[in-house]
Order: sequence, then C-alpha cells, then structure tokens
Amino acid sequence: MSDSQTCPECNSPYGYSTGDNLFACPECGHEWDPEALARENELTVIDSNGQQLQDGDDVVVIKNLPVKGSPKPIKAGTKVKNIRLVEGDHNIDCKITGFGAMALKSEFVKKA
Repeated sequence: MSDSQTCPECNSPYGYSTGDNLFACPECGHEWDPEALARENELTVIDSNGQQLQDGDDVVVIKNLPVKGSPKPIKAGTKVKNIRLVEGDHNIDCKITGFGAMALKSEFVKKA
C-alpha cells in the first residue's frame, strides 16, 4: 500500500497508515479502511430475476423494447453478449445485432 492517501471525508492529501490496515487523517481525525471503502464504491447491477450482473456477462431481453427511430422493437428473447455496466438510469451498454450500440435498463434483461 502507499504511504499516504486522500481522506474520504475532508479530501486532505495527508492521510497516513496507522499500521493495522487503517488510514487516519491528521486534519479531521477520520479513520478508514481503504479496502472496505473500495468495496462500498463498487457498482452493483441486478437483473429482473435478482441476479447480480458483471462486465462481460451475456443477457437475454425479457420483453419487446421499442427503439426510437426504428420501425421495429428489440424482440423478447434477443441475446445480448458482452455487456458493459455503467452508472445511470440505463445501466447497461451493449451492441445488439441489427441495432448497433444501445443502452438498456437492467430491469428488462435476465442473465443468460
């Protein structure tokens, strides 16, 4: 681990290791575990069945989804390969054959 880290509370660059896998801030007195902080900040995306999705997973669309500017919808049962998770309302970025790059909501897919 590095000798210093930025404090997550006050953004002080002088956070130091206390020796027991914790860091402390000399300015505000806050103590934190950088590994636990990293686990808290991980993006978690859940599909329609409650399964956790990860980058690179394959998913199946569970209902017909209309597409702006296209006369036909994405049909239920369409398999989407190699998804990428992103922050936001539409939390899946992917490429769908016949449609191109697309952003989907996780509530309309299930893990394949």
